Amino acid sequence: MNEYHLYLEKLNGNDRIVLVHGEFDVLHPGHIRLLKFAKECGDVLIVGVNDHKDYKGEHRLSAKHRLEVVQSIDCVDHAFINQESILENIRQIKPWAVVKGHEFADANNIELEALNAYGGKLIFGSGELLSTKSSLFSSVDQKYSHFDFSELPQYAQRHAFDLDSVNQLLDKCQQINVVVIGEVIVDEYVNGTAVGMSQEDPTIVMTPTESKKYLGGAAITASHIKALGANNVEFISVVGEDDVADFIKTKCDEYQVNATLFRDYSRPSPLKTRYRVGNKTLLRVNQLRQHKISADIQDSILKKLTKIISKADLFVFSDFNYGMLPQALVDKICILCDTHKVSMVADSQSSSQLGDISRFHNMLLVTPTEREVRLALNNYDDGLVILADKLHRKSRAANIAITLGEEGVFIHKPFTEKLSWENDQLPALNTNALDPAGGGDCFLAAASLMLVAGAEPWVAFYVASVASACQVGRIGNRPLAQQKLIEVLSLTFRESV
Repeated sequence: MNEYHLYLEKLNGNDRIVLVHGEFDVLHPGHIRLLKFAKECGDVLIVGVNDHKDYKGEHRLSAKHRLEVVQSIDCVDHAFINQESILENIRQIKPWAVVKGHEFADANNIELEALNAYGGKLIFGSGELLSTKSSLFSSVDQKYSHFDFSELPQYAQRHAFDLDSVNQLLDKCQQINVVVIGEVIVDEYVNGTAVGMSQEDPTIVMTPTESKKYLGGAAITASHIKALGANNVEFISVVGEDDVADFIKTKCDEYQVNATLFRDYSRPSPLKTRYRVGNKTLLRVNQLRQHKISADIQDSILKKLTKIISKADLFVFSDFNYGMLPQALVDKICILCDTHKVSMVADSQSSSQLGDISRFHNMLLVTPTEREVRLALNNYDDGLVILADKLHRKSRAANIAITLGEEGVFIHKPFTEKLSWENDQLPALNTNALDPAGGGDCFLAAASLMLVAGAEPWVAFYVASVASACQVGRIGNRPLAQQKLIEVLSLTFRESV
């Protein structure tokens, strides 16, 4: 039995399977254009990498290597080494369509007989010129050549910690139970080719070539926390009655996050679509509403939290100011957490003039941007030290990390034994961020877990900065696995040897 049979058994019976065969000896732009075209024709793209004994040509690469190359292409759902005839594959797989290059349109295509037997289609690619650069959605993470760890050894020496102590704390993270609440967002990226300017009006015209959705907002914060080692993660949010909500639930299940999603028929599930050409975003379209959730939904959320809060060690407010966390609900949750001695952390993102991180009182940690702090305090004059101190006085946060983008992170620890406050900073460790989206979410997730595991703030923010650097080194906000973090952390200490 060919191994593609195992893959077929996992598919939905209604999926339209598209089959492509080829040698793929030296992968070139023509292959990528054809495979992208094939994927757009159906739901599932299966590719057979030919390795027939009767092949008259000479392969430069082994079948195994050619298979690995094809498997690395994002639009390919499944690939296999094919040692059978193409007709036999068609009879076994019964694809909805077989796609071939346009140069075969006038040839004698032997696939037609097998396809006609059950109503399958034979489609020829147009060969249209589309972008053939590396996919925007490559699953391969950026390597470490763009990481700069040069300032980390001195930081570690200043605060007297080493790799062994960090790894011990990461092990403790596996005992932590977490609850995350906040708006869930789906980020959709539509990548395409710029065609030019419209002749009718001054509008840029693009042809979409691929698109992909990622889980975002508070949901990805919860997913980062789970992937970074937490024992159990409960996620609570509000969604609409739409396909986006179904996508959210599916991804939460995939990331092993226990999601409770309350339906609100007065709003859509938040969806942000970015139209991109190359590495530039031409337009972002937001489908969301920002009115407060109803009193009934707030009551339902509190009832759910009352049932699960006693088992939690950490509670995370991930606020995007779309109306899910009105102050009355926040205050009631804080009382609930205080009663059960659950540590709380908060992040409140402000994409407009909305947002106030200082409304979250007595947090173990807050992680605002500089702009969010200035917005919360209406203060555009003071330096970072005074700014952080004023935020502490207003919110009574135990630890403050002000994220500064390319300038790194400013750390403020109020009221140490010797000083009124103590400050330090960590640089941005990734000098060539591919996608800044999600860096802050990953920082909050890692820092929160480490603090609850017993880490000093300096250690927690060190680990969080490394985690954030890993996150921005790839396109799309995807959960960062603890093993990946441990691997990069070991490199940071190796630099100091």
